[in-house]
Amino acid sequence: MVSLSVAMSTARSYQNALRLFCEYVTDARYGWPGECLKRFGAAPQQVLHEWNSVVHNVEFEGRTSRRPLSYDEVQALFDAADGRVEEIRGRRRKGAAAAQRDAVLLKTVYAFGLRRQEARGLDLVDLRSNPKAKAFGRVGGLFVRHGKSSRGSAAKRRTVLTVPEFDWIVELIEHYLTEVRPMFVPGEHPAFWMTERRGRMSLRSINEAFEHARAAAGIDPELDLHSLRHSYVTHLVEFDYPERFVQEQVGHSYASTTAIYTGVSDDYRNRLLQRSLTAPSLDLWEPDS
Repeated sequence: MVSLSVAMSTARSYQNALRLFCEYVTDARYGWPGECLKRFGAAPQQVLHEWNSVVHNVEFEGRTSRRPLSYDEVQALFDAADGRVEEIRGRRRKGAAAAQRDAVLLKTVYAFGLRRQEARGLDLVDLRSNPKAKAFGRVGGLFVRHGKSSRGSAAKRRTVLTVPEFDWIVELIEHYLTEVRPMFVPGEHPAFWMTERRGRMSLRSINEAFEHARAAAGIDPELDLHSLRHSYVTHLVEFDYPERFVQEQVGHSYASTTAIYTGVSDDYRNRLLQRSLTAPSLDLWEPDS
């Protein structure tokens, strides 16, 4: 027997589709019940009811492994990734270049809010300059060609702009491209993230890069690579970027999806509260008694 893990929201989506279909075939206005009764001796019945359906009980139904990381956790993760490079160098073992690549990869995933497949599919030609942010040079943004498809459509594409709060990624990517990537002798291979065998990194290798850093940093083992994308969304919101801008950056079709990704900190909410408390009071019009 095969056990399938399905998210609660996905199960509800399937359930709603089946319920709507059953409502259609059992609706006497379309003639199906009478036709089925004449041909088969039985009429179709609605099989999905409140008592046997998935109920929406809570506001958040995401996985615990998909929560955003705090700023301290992000810093600890990146410090652990950098520390692995120094450890390998100190032991004079092979793999320092791969460790450097992994460290820059994790920071790139966070700095642009990428999905795993989006990061893997990056090519050198996907770097984008931004005329409005010339200081970022050729790392003014990334052209994502392998975005998540929906309902069998082709992969969605988008350009993710480099934001000033993450401008530190520009120098890291430039160093990787000029100093680290050439160590893999990529030749004419277009892939951004190369392996020792002169190929593109696998999804499993990207996961392992995160897992190694997570373990070294002592971060909750329930967290996965996608948590960095949640962190990106949350931190953009905390930087006061408009919701529509954040939605476009991460390639969400609906604002409600972006909202699910967001988990602002208590510090941010307290700052909003303090801002409201210290704002100049407004004289509000009141009707005469």
